[in-house]
Formats: sequence, structure tokens, C-alpha cells
Amino acid sequence: MAATEGTILTDRQVEVLGLRESGHTQQEVADKLGTTASNVSAIERAAEANVKKARRTLELARTLRAPVQFTVPAGTSFDELVTQVYARGDEAGIKIAYCRPELYTHLYGTLEAVTDANQLTETATLGLTKDGEVKVYTDDGDSGKQNDQLRT
Repeated sequence: MAATEGTILTDRQVEVLGLRESGHTQQEVADKLGTTASNVSAIERAAEANVKKARRTLELARTLRAPVQFTVPAGTSFDELVTQVYARGDEAGIKIAYCRPELYTHLYGTLEAVTDANQLTETATLGLTKDGEVKVYTDDGDSGKQNDQLRT
């Protein structure tokens, strides 16, 4: 079993997640651990919630550490958002790593959960890194799509 020291997961959560990832059913995990399937389900849900919180924490930290940060209000159109990203990058001497269509697609894919009719429905904070990547953070815990690089 992987060591949990320095993480937000408990030993039991890691054990349950490991067994579930290796293909065991909740009942099989429960039998192996001497508990109930409903308890295994609760442990699994708590572990997933902890992982989600950790990802959101990293997302916020990476956005806040970007040398350029700005907030855009709900109601901002994606055309205006893209224009603001380029303007803020130009002001700071940062070359954005995306051409306009790629940036539009990247932002829409990241912010799709907080978008309606080509406009943001939630406030979003954007960060521009020195290498031109665009980081995004919204107050909505389910906003955007996650990837291994955390909304790069």
C-alpha cells in the first residue's frame, strides 16, 4: 500500500481506492476488510471528495502564483475574455502560448461548466504564467475539465 504520510487521504481510503482500482467490487473490498459495502462506499466517496479538494487547492495556488492575474465577471463573453487575455499578456510582456482560435477552445473547454450562450455564468480568475500558459480558477467547485496539468 502507498504511504499516506503528507497527504489528505487516510490509510483506509488509500486501501479502499487501491482495491477498487484493481477491479474489486465494493462487496469484495468489504469482505476483505471485514466491513460492509455501504461503509466501503462511504470511504470511497470521502476519498474522492478529498482528492477533489486537493485538486482545487492546487488549481487556486497555481493561478495565484502566476505573475499576471485578473478576474472576469459573470456575463463576460468568450470573445471579450480572449481579448482580455491577450491584452493582459501584452501589458506584461508575456507571449500567450495559444493562437486566438486555440485560446478560445482552451478557455471554453476549461470553463464549459460555467458557460451559457457563449458567456460566463460565474466569476473566473485567470493567471498568465511567464511561459504564456493560461490558468483558470472559478468559485464553482465543478467548473471546467480537469487534466493532469490542472487546467493549463
